[in-house]
Amino acid sequence: MSEQLSGSELVALVQRVFQPQAGEKALAILVDLPDAKVPDDANWAARRAIAAEWVKELTAHRVELGLDTHLAVYPNVHTNNGDLPERAWLLVGGPLPSAEALDPAASITFADLYASHPILIAITKFSATAPLKLAAKKHPIRAATMPGFRADMIPALRLDYTEVNRRVELLKDLLDRAEGADFRFDTPSGPCALHLDLRHRTGHASGGLLPKPGVAGNLPSGEAYIVPYEGELTGDPSRTAGIMPVQFGTELVRYRIAQNKALEVLSEGPKSREEAALLTKEPAYGNIAELGLGVLAAFGVKPIGEILLDEKLGLHIAFGRSDHFGGQVGPKDFSGPEAVIHIDRVYVPDTQPDVKVVAVDLKMADGSSVALMRNGEYSVGF
Repeated sequence: MSEQLSGSELVALVQRVFQPQAGEKALAILVDLPDAKVPDDANWAARRAIAAEWVKELTAHRVELGLDTHLAVYPNVHTNNGDLPERAWLLVGGPLPSAEALDPAASITFADLYASHPILIAITKFSATAPLKLAAKKHPIRAATMPGFRADMIPALRLDYTEVNRRVELLKDLLDRAEGADFRFDTPSGPCALHLDLRHRTGHASGGLLPKPGVAGNLPSGEAYIVPYEGELTGDPSRTAGIMPVQFGTELVRYRIAQNKALEVLSEGPKSREEAALLTKEPAYGNIAELGLGVLAAFGVKPIGEILLDEKLGLHIAFGRSDHFGGQVGPKDFSGPEAVIHIDRVYVPDTQPDVKVVAVDLKMADGSSVALMRNGEYSVGF
């Protein structure tokens, strides 16, 4: 039998994560719907069923929760972290419709949804993290985003997030004070070295707690992250440079990085050619958008093949969109809305066994160095 959260556990989860405030009356659970372009799949259908069940359980525990709970749906946007459509639909009972069957006359604007539902949980196929982070800057909402969520992630929702958050805040403090990060990787093709420029940036903490309006973050959570400097200041180019290895199946792709962009692929193979073509077609894809430091591996959590959880286990570096994290690259830099992407490459042994993280050192503003990781594990004291 698959993992499930009881009604009481769901109430406790909402209260712990969001700490609902006086005057807040409703929360919305968001799901995206399949369409002809992106047809349904078993995991997606199961995810929507989880969302519907959570609405049912939270509604049954309305007195205990102190909030109404509604299911809100919208047509999927065909890509991770693409902008949301202008309108959504609030559903009350019955089976979920297809995207094509939605009645425009029954829709509401997302602005109206935000006004009436200050707490949101997005259990979607395509990540809504970027648009909800940006929406949270304009509307008094807070949102937990759960792209790719599956029932086997439920144990990660039961962790001691007070301790998770403590570790995340420690890592955020280090990122705040760092001006650079030096990576040494060992691969079957030889060693690779990469420097990420962290000047002009501050870190972010995503420790699984969203008590204040104006924020959005993943759930399950457990990472500190920062956008490398992208060179937007006149006369001050980004110093991010080096070789970044990423394992796809059995193939190792090596990207040449300069001024915070992947400019070419140095390796050979089918995936290498595919990635090289993508960099040519969509240069914004090659933007180094994030350095992330997950902590959940220390709590016994294992990767399951979904980025939502896997990136929270340890080191990850992302390509693509960064504006939702405070960077400069956003939808305007891609060829179209469906090309917008933010994708994490996770450096833990289960996801990239042929890429060994030999060392990660933070270069601090005072000239000192902090040994952040050795042989794939954190070497800072928690």
